[in-house]
Amino acid sequence: MPLYGDVIVGVCILIGLLGIVVPVLPGTLVVVVSILVWAIVAGGWAWLIFGIAAVLIATSEVIKYVLAGRVMRRHEIPNRTVLVGAVVGIVGFFVVPVIGLFIGFIAGAMVSELIRTRSTAAAWRGTVGATKASAVTIGIELLGALLASGVWLAGAIAV
Repeated sequence: MPLYGDVIVGVCILIGLLGIVVPVLPGTLVVVVSILVWAIVAGGWAWLIFGIAAVLIATSEVIKYVLAGRVMRRHEIPNRTVLVGAVVGIVGFFVVPVIGLFIGFIAGAMVSELIRTRSTAAAWRGTVGATKASAVTIGIELLGALLASGVWLAGAIAV
C-alpha cells in the first residue's frame, strides 16, 4: 500500500479512537473496519495483522461487558439506570456539544436512580456506580483499540 494509503487508514483509526472517548461514532467499529480495509488493499501478511487486531478488539469487548456487569452488580444498579443515562447523555450532547454528553449521562442516571430508590443519597451512590461502570467500559474498549492500532502500526511499517 502506498504511504498516503497508510496515512488515510491511520487518520481513520485515530478518528475511531476519538469516537471511543467521545461516543459520537462507533469508535471500535471504525478502527476494525479501517484495519480491514488496509488488509484488503495490502494483502498477504496484512491479513495476519488484521486477525490479531480483530482478536484484541473482540477480547476487549467481552472483557468490557463482564467487568461492567460486575461493577453494576456490586453497586446493585439495574441496566435501566445506564440506559436512561445514555439516552439523556445523547440528547445532552446535542443540547450542549460534547460536555452535554457527560452532564446528560449523570443527570439521567441520577433521575433514574432517584425514581427507583426514592432517596437522594442512594440515588447518588447509584449514579456514581453507573458512572464507574461506564468509565470501565470506555477504558477497556480504548485499551483494546489502542493495542489493535499498535499492531496495525507495526504491521504497516513491516509490510
